[in-house]
Amino acid sequence: MPPARTSPRRRSLAEGIVDILSARIRSGDLPPGMRLPTEPEMTAEHGVSRTVVREAISRLQAAGLVETRHGIGTFVLEPPPRSRLDAGVVLTIRDVLAMLELRISLETEAAALAARRRDVDDLAAMRAALDDFAADAGLGQSGVEADFRFHMSIAKATRNRWFETIFHDLGTTTLPRTRLDLRALPGDFGPDYLRRTNLEHEAVLAAIERGDAEAARAAMRMHLTNSRERLKRIDEAVSAELAGPV
Repeated sequence: MPPARTSPRRRSLAEGIVDILSARIRSGDLPPGMRLPTEPEMTAEHGVSRTVVREAISRLQAAGLVETRHGIGTFVLEPPPRSRLDAGVVLTIRDVLAMLELRISLETEAAALAARRRDVDDLAAMRAALDDFAADAGLGQSGVEADFRFHMSIAKATRNRWFETIFHDLGTTTLPRTRLDLRALPGDFGPDYLRRTNLEHEAVLAAIERGDAEAARAAMRMHLTNSRERLKRIDEAVSAELAGPV
């Protein structure tokens, strides 16, 4: 039986709670070490279901803002330190290509570490992100948020906060689809682009689930290298169109 898909409405409700709690954590209103309200308290406060609350907590965990201690509760963590990286400079396709080179060097090792150190909660967060990605693709959406959440979950599973901090600070602007309207691209780059991307994601997750560090490293390198090559072809096609007939 295929996994249940998360509805767009449920995702939007969860995103609202994430935005509220993230802002309170970063402002210091919810300081490190503070225990978050219980699930029943949050459902009553925000007027949502427990499923929505759990999804919001999962996203906060993936962002490194909270941790859940089983049988005790969910507690606020020290927000990841800000680096001096400014993702706002990523303005063009060629900037994203350059950023992908950096991501290849960082995320291949992150995937290997995640394969060695992940726990069941990490795997659940990765699985949820890929299910959301597939649902977004089925609706003709870009899947950027779910894609970023998948990679952030891997960074978190390294248990090395610097991987998490760097990728968090780079942000979604490093994802090629933030610079592309897939609906306007030919078949090779349109819906099939997302299908191939998620097949590569699934290969990464399968290796991490098995605890196979070398396979995880290879699958992540293949995924990001393929992303780079797809983006190069798009850049060449756009440049040729702009140049017009010779």
